[in-house]
Amino acid sequence: MNWRDQYSKWSTKTDLDPALAAELRSHESNQTILEDSFYKTLEFGTGGMRGEIGPGTNRMNIYTVRKAVQGLADFIAAEGEEAKRKGVVIAYDNRRMSKEFALEAACTLGANGIKTYVFRELRPTPQLSYAVRYLNTHSGAMITASHNPPEYNGFKVYGDDGAQLIPDDADRLIAMVNAVENELEVETKPSAQLEEEGLLEWVLDELDEAYAKELQAVITDRELIRTWEKNLKIVFTPLHGTATVPMEKGLKDAGFTNVHTVKEQAVPDTEFSTVRSPNPEEADAFELAMKLGEEVDADLLIATDPDADRIGLVVKNKAGDFTVLSGNQTGALLLHYLLMKKKEAGTLPDNGVMIKTIVTSELGRVIADAYDVTALDVLTGFKFIGEKIRDYDQTGEHTFLFGYEESYGYLIEPFARDKDAIQPGLAAAEMAAYYKSKGMTLYDGLQEIYKEFGYFYEDLASFTFKGKEGAEKIQRIMNVFRDDVLQGNLPEETDFVEDYQRGTRVYMDDRTDEVIDLPSSNVLKIFHRDGSWYCLRPSGTEPKIKCYFGVRGESADEADEKLRELKAQVLKRLEDI
Repeated sequence: MNWRDQYSKWSTKTDLDPALAAELRSHESNQTILEDSFYKTLEFGTGGMRGEIGPGTNRMNIYTVRKAVQGLADFIAAEGEEAKRKGVVIAYDNRRMSKEFALEAACTLGANGIKTYVFRELRPTPQLSYAVRYLNTHSGAMITASHNPPEYNGFKVYGDDGAQLIPDDADRLIAMVNAVENELEVETKPSAQLEEEGLLEWVLDELDEAYAKELQAVITDRELIRTWEKNLKIVFTPLHGTATVPMEKGLKDAGFTNVHTVKEQAVPDTEFSTVRSPNPEEADAFELAMKLGEEVDADLLIATDPDADRIGLVVKNKAGDFTVLSGNQTGALLLHYLLMKKKEAGTLPDNGVMIKTIVTSELGRVIADAYDVTALDVLTGFKFIGEKIRDYDQTGEHTFLFGYEESYGYLIEPFARDKDAIQPGLAAAEMAAYYKSKGMTLYDGLQEIYKEFGYFYEDLASFTFKGKEGAEKIQRIMNVFRDDVLQGNLPEETDFVEDYQRGTRVYMDDRTDEVIDLPSSNVLKIFHRDGSWYCLRPSGTEPKIKCYFGVRGESADEADEKLRELKAQVLKRLEDI
């Protein structure tokens, strides 16, 4: 069915949701908007779906949510009555339509005889992950678009281990979602009726208390905190999102009393009105936190994204100015501190493992090696870290110690199985107290790590190409770079190339090519002989292609120069496409 037919199906539906019908009428004269709204069905991928809110098959709305949830209902029903009885727990963030979409999901599941637990108030993604395990549900669902702009929302699905679905399960779910032929005809039941039937239950307080208790396992040195907490000043902002309750309580329970929350950003706001983007990866998201930090002379600034699965830190440099840490730098600090404290306490296991993604800094591997901890790479996406944790739970091969990705996602204690901004928030506060006890800042601690292990510098360039033409351009870029590999059209300093779609490691000399034992993914990573690398990866949830860069130098100046040269070389090739 072409886009005009899809548009006609929606525009002629007499009982279409009034708000969506009105918006659709407002676009009648704009063919570009209509085509983009209907030229495809909003893709439900391995991480769920995410898109702009509005009418159409390529938008987030009650009908596309119902379609996705009907697929989930079929996925659960295929596993029998026990799976339906265990049901689904649903949480949501502060975005436009988040609670409405959560209730639509519950009403769709209920119409299929599947029990649902819905959070009474907005709560973070990691708490949803934990709730799946705590309530022993078959699945979990989170309504969020993470740190995307206000016009976006999304729907993520979790398995019974609290992690996002692994590829095989995700593929089965995707097939069932795609098999739902008409999103406009999916059946639902009224929420009041489902409550009476015992198929819809609202939850909150018990899960808040249980999650808060688990959080305290992150703390490694309470005596340190008791000694230094009054002298440590922390500023925290949830960027209008879900982290206010769990972060404030977590810090308080750990013993941190000198915490200052950015009041303007502590209130949930669908429009994120005080920031250009609610993304702790971007320095300007810290503008109000820095202002408050200057006022109270803070040692540490903490920001979390709307669904609180990502965290950003700002610390003071040698000049006393605030410096934004990258995701890789925060990860290196956390990993080094946690391993050091475990070694001091004699609790570092012989079979410990640190897991990172393929686009995350190699500094983590070097730190893990220094503590005789296994370092493992997985594909981008925290679900692959969650999958490994589950495997190790079953086999006992390794004890999970830390997992992270360069995009500001971390997990310390595996009671949650997705990245958790609250856990590293507590750990960062303790870590800041540790360095302050030595007359140092976290910035000083990072410089000590560089001096010991090498100056690992990284960067990221991201390009957004919206709509049908954008998707075609992203694929064209990947095709051109793959052709460069096949034709040998690469700089002479290239050592080897990892193509995760083809599952091959191709060497530029006479070494035998190797198989990469990871799931297929549209990612290309090119390594130079000096250890520098860059990686091209189309986003699975946004209309973007990302290019990652990594270098290692013997000094800060050398690393800076290597990074500049590598970026210039690669971006010139991108511009030529």
